[in-house]
Amino acid sequence: MTLILAIESSCDETACAIIRDGREILSNIVSSQINTHTLYGGVVPEVASRIHVENISTVICEALKESGVTMNEIDAVAYTLGPGLIGSLHVGVMAAKTIAFAFHKPLIPIHHITGHIYANAFVTDLKFPLMALVVSGGHTELVWMKDDYSFEVLGTTVDDAIGEAYDKVARVLGLGYPGGPAIDRLAKEGKADPLYRLPVPKTDGRFDFSFSGLKTAVLQLNDRLKRNGKEVVPADLAYCFQETALGLLTDKTVKAVQEYHPAMLVLAGGVAANSRLRELIVRKTEGLPCETVIPPLKYCTDNAAMIGAAGYAAYRRGAFGTMEDMADPGLMMPGEN
Repeated sequence: MTLILAIESSCDETACAIIRDGREILSNIVSSQINTHTLYGGVVPEVASRIHVENISTVICEALKESGVTMNEIDAVAYTLGPGLIGSLHVGVMAAKTIAFAFHKPLIPIHHITGHIYANAFVTDLKFPLMALVVSGGHTELVWMKDDYSFEVLGTTVDDAIGEAYDKVARVLGLGYPGGPAIDRLAKEGKADPLYRLPVPKTDGRFDFSFSGLKTAVLQLNDRLKRNGKEVVPADLAYCFQETALGLLTDKTVKAVQEYHPAMLVLAGGVAANSRLRELIVRKTEGLPCETVIPPLKYCTDNAAMIGAAGYAAYRRGAFGTMEDMADPGLMMPGEN
């Protein structure tokens, strides 16, 4: 039996979890700052880091109390080293180092995206080789895993991540922050209309993504319709944007699956909570010779349980860190060049 204490603080959630053997969640405490950042229309890095400082000790204590585990029983401390906001990351890194030093525990630095992928371990045993579609506010990536804790990024966004594009389009439509859930809800009321047709972004890389041009196209279409005195139907525009963006995502994912033949395809990241994306992934992968896994909504957004699951995989491979490791907002995945 291996017990991992995990800490996540890469953006605006302060989180701590206790995980047994990478699969069993003994506790998973998350303190969200979303109500604060909604006032500003997005995450304010300095505000986020200050709130992390206020919450980190309480979250760790609550996780230990709820799990019924003492620090003497903990085998290792896993934490998010990067990527993310430097101030937010620093709080979690220093908390992990402090605990590891005080209780003589090994450190396991974790890449945030690997945590999102391993959140699917709470659904079922991961099967390799594995393909992961990672979609969030800061990341859009297709990741190939030949084996456990082995990563190769096949494609990524060349500009905006899809979650960032959702937030910007939501601002154009006056929907506020966060934009993803708002557009997902509004698009259900919309319909296809030739007036709102948007261009599908092109990229040089076969599995790369681009959303900046799509976001700009929404802005220009909105402005052009208003200049011409035509009524803008927000639901139809939201529908068109979402269908175009998610169509790009899912079509490239299917092509990658057909080329690489994984045993399993997993969805990961905050945008994995999008109801339309979940529908499209299931429908478009039906009949393909791989198992498709979609995580429960509670494991899509940032949490520490996912860091504990990835931490367990790293622990088994002996991928330990040192007290010299520093928060890295641009951290690359293990093995990535």
